[in-house]
Amino acid sequence: MSTWCFLVQAQDSSFLNQTLTGNIVRKIFKILFYLHLLIISLLVIILTIYGLITTSQTHNFHPMKWYPPLFISIACAGVFGFTWQWITLKNPKKALSAIFWLSPLLTCAMAIMLVYIESPISLIIGIIALVSSLIQSLYSCWVSHRYEYANKILSTSIADFPFKSMMILTFSSILIGILYCFFLVIGIGGAKAIENKTKLTSLFIMVILLSLGWTMQFLKNVIQVTISRVKYMNLGCGVMMDPSVALNDTLKYFIGSVSIGSILVPFISTFRGFARSIKIAGGDSDEFMFSCVSCYMGIASILVSCGNRFGFVHVGVYNKGFVQASCDTWDIFNRVGLVQLIDLDLTGSFCFFSGVAGGAISSLVSGIWSIVLDKNYATELSIYGFLIGYFMVRLALACPQACVSAYYVAYAENPQSTHFDSTIPMRLEQLQRSQV
Repeated sequence: MSTWCFLVQAQDSSFLNQTLTGNIVRKIFKILFYLHLLIISLLVIILTIYGLITTSQTHNFHPMKWYPPLFISIACAGVFGFTWQWITLKNPKKALSAIFWLSPLLTCAMAIMLVYIESPISLIIGIIALVSSLIQSLYSCWVSHRYEYANKILSTSIADFPFKSMMILTFSSILIGILYCFFLVIGIGGAKAIENKTKLTSLFIMVILLSLGWTMQFLKNVIQVTISRVKYMNLGCGVMMDPSVALNDTLKYFIGSVSIGSILVPFISTFRGFARSIKIAGGDSDEFMFSCVSCYMGIASILVSCGNRFGFVHVGVYNKGFVQASCDTWDIFNRVGLVQLIDLDLTGSFCFFSGVAGGAISSLVSGIWSIVLDKNYATELSIYGFLIGYFMVRLALACPQACVSAYYVAYAENPQSTHFDSTIPMRLEQLQRSQV
């Protein structure tokens, strides 16, 4: 066994790689996450009870027209997410090529539905969705030459991983996600029922939606840490760790780091995507725009080095704080020249497009149903359906994305290992030739 492998296993078993400040921060965020769950639970229960009382008195809110479309859309999101992950694991090539045309089509269909609803908000969102579908289509054409490498890296990363264990983890996480979404939707309905009695309805709904986002990201990243650790140990040492043991360690040791990462990664990814969009849209057209783009890209580069999804690998393997883990992994990528390759990797785009497709399906289900039952509810139910579907599918794809992250990190730390094939070296050579 190599010295590198021995060190990995030593740190893996001891969990001593911690600092006092890091421990304090992680404990604070761990407490905050559990406290937020408690507060949200109390809020949902209170809103539900108050909503039931109000509904029985005023009849302004119609639960039988409001709840069923959302409940069905949640179930559809769970089924689609689980099925799509199964397709991805069984046939990555077809999944990759399909989602880059399926997502724009479904987004366009959702846009047409929203425009048909004809409310001011639905018209605005419908136009945004229509533009988004066009952008997705253009992007799909623009990156079509990267499909082959994306298929290779995804297929290689998920190879040799216990299929049954991955499906069990995915099913369990989706089931938890479905139950939590059901719970929050009941609370949103309660807030809707008391809309005429308080001006805080929008605030209550916003708080619940923020909880939905944080918790679903948290669930996804728990799977990311667990699976990436298992895959990393397999690639680094040839040891297949029991996923249940890794999951137990994640829930026992890493809740604080996962909570931090679940806040930072979405924010940083959004900011970085915004900066890239500005650059593509014409950042070199004039001096002012160029300086703005340079500023945005500089900030984005700093942020991504402090918070990226690859940091979850070191969180699980070395028990580092999330920010430290992100910085360390990004430094390694810079040192071995993998940053450009990772920037061009389509795994993140694949997961995002899959999430959008899942969100669009859920939105169509809840929106069309509500149009039939009561068109007044169609706009909001379509929006809630999209958010739930997006998060559910992203949760479902946490396993394959974690495998890819672990593959990159393990390769960067030991490129000479015999556990790696020529997928990354060949792609690096292609990139170098294209720059000559």
